[in-house]
Amino acid sequence: MTKPSLTELLHAAVAAVGGTERPGQVAMAEAVASAIDDSSHLLVQAGTGTGKSLGYLVPALAHGERVVVATATLALQRQLVERDLPRTVEALHPVLRRRPEFAMLKGRSNYLCLHRLHEGVPQEEEEGLFDPFESATPTSKLGTDLLRLRDWSDETETGDRDDLTPGVSDRAWSQVSVSSRECLGASRCAYGQECFAELARERARLADVVVTNHALLAIDAIEGAPILPSHEVLIVDEAHELVSRVTGVATGELTPGQVNRAVRRAAKLVNEKAADALQTAAETFEGLMELALPGRLETVPEDLEYALASLRDAARTVISALGATRDKSVQDEDAVRKQALASVESIHTVAERISQRSEYDVVWYERHDRFGASLRVAPLSVSGLLREKLFADRSVTLTSATLKLGGDFNGVGASLGLAPEGTAGVDGTPGADLPVWKGVDVGSPFDYPKQGILYVARHLNNPGREGTRADMSDELAELVEAAGGRTLGLFSSMRAARAAAEELRGRLDVPILLQGEETLGELIKNFAADPRTCLFGTLSLWQGVDVPGPSCQLVVMDRIPFPRPDDPLMSARQKAVEEAGGNGFMAVAATHSALLMAQGAGRLVRATGDRGVVAVLDPRLATARYGSYLRASLPDFWYTTDRNQVRRSLAAIDEAARAEGK
Repeated sequence: MTKPSLTELLHAAVAAVGGTERPGQVAMAEAVASAIDDSSHLLVQAGTGTGKSLGYLVPALAHGERVVVATATLALQRQLVERDLPRTVEALHPVLRRRPEFAMLKGRSNYLCLHRLHEGVPQEEEEGLFDPFESATPTSKLGTDLLRLRDWSDETETGDRDDLTPGVSDRAWSQVSVSSRECLGASRCAYGQECFAELARERARLADVVVTNHALLAIDAIEGAPILPSHEVLIVDEAHELVSRVTGVATGELTPGQVNRAVRRAAKLVNEKAADALQTAAETFEGLMELALPGRLETVPEDLEYALASLRDAARTVISALGATRDKSVQDEDAVRKQALASVESIHTVAERISQRSEYDVVWYERHDRFGASLRVAPLSVSGLLREKLFADRSVTLTSATLKLGGDFNGVGASLGLAPEGTAGVDGTPGADLPVWKGVDVGSPFDYPKQGILYVARHLNNPGREGTRADMSDELAELVEAAGGRTLGLFSSMRAARAAAEELRGRLDVPILLQGEETLGELIKNFAADPRTCLFGTLSLWQGVDVPGPSCQLVVMDRIPFPRPDDPLMSARQKAVEEAGGNGFMAVAATHSALLMAQGAGRLVRATGDRGVVAVLDPRLATARYGSYLRASLPDFWYTTDRNQVRRSLAAIDEAARAEGK
């Protein structure tokens, strides 16, 4: 029997999901299939509306070997597992003459733990366990959540937190879940045979396609203990998020609260001398943290070095003692001991890492109004880690609507540990020391020059670090009024978003929603429902809003979203590039901004009938040397700095929408 062609498979899949086959989708599928066949690496930019999920799922399913798909957001994971994969598998089954299996796999703490649910949570202040279902009153929010969880445990097939609707608070979920470090292990747990996390792993082990998230992919790569099943092909969707997610997983943190919890958990299980040493070290650390000022620690001060060494050594002693003693008076001792061990090991790991003072780590203090001070450590770069762990022994395809910054893929490639495209290895042999990769831009089905305008308010003053921008407020009010509402306001800080919302609520007769005043999902729903409504907010709105149609016809960015100058990690990365002879500003700050601006501008055109304006109220996009790099990273909108032209265009778009009753 002849093998079905990729075109035939793609046609069947597109018909099954009720879509339209697009040239970009076909080009993407061919590029992915070629990368899989050659065991090579691919970066593919696929604009909104391309249908990129099918562009990689069809060649992945046709391949026949196991494929892991990693996404950044829960929304895309659900879309793949609940909509795209079932329909695609059904459509391809008659053509492939086999039915590929698929499964979703997340970190252990995302699954309900039956041991925790039935045996209770290790108590910290007193010996033994406490039953959260008894201690929480049924009328309290916690009590209601816990009773719902108990009922749900009898109905759910997955135990996956995200399958529980409506959801529960983090506090309630923590009563019925465990981290991988706290888990007793299936062989030692009375509920091991029924364990939801173990069942999810087993389903993944048997599946042809495993859908996971960037964080679990990072843990699997960094910690060396395989969580994901072995696979020949890795596809990373929403790949513009990968570096920040991997950085997050590789970041360690110490707080006084975390250290004190570890002390309480271990105190009843070890000898008095070991417990006292850890308690003393915790008190010394807490005293230092009360005086800590936010900012990077280029060298670790002597008093902090002493406190960390004391914590590290005391934690090591407690870890040894926890493994050597048994106390039958403690109810469910294994669970209590495992939780204590996990807490103390975490303290030891971070304290030792900071004490080692690696030149490849950045250490800093943070202070939060609500949670107090924390000591954090993160890798200066994750590019080497990604190059070594991600691209070895498998074909990797990375895709997103925004991978091509300033006109090429090399900026994103460098952050992933890749040499410039087409670069040979150090001895002249391609791939001798560096992964060889190819970048492909399959375009977008949208006609950006006809569907959108990029307007830069060149006449405004440059934004300063502090103070209000009266001219910016006036410009924003005039634009929103011309648009008749219909505005998504993307701000570089929550303070700026709040100030703009307050100002315009007093000046304009349009509803203005503000991030934080309601859940994000509710805000977006209300924004989409009423075209006159505006939605103002910060970071999560730059990437998380998908509102096609007349409700979003003006996207405003208050300023170029450069990292804060006092951001310890970004400034350290910038300095490292400069010390190596590169341009730190372009490599770090400009790349960061280009990615965010490309994502933000992508909120405007979500369907073929969408029309509108992206307005940037920062003249530097037109006047600064780096402006052309940033503009080249955005969709190819018609570009202008003429404020009168933009007002006329917005008014015309508003009038056309009103004429259609929208």
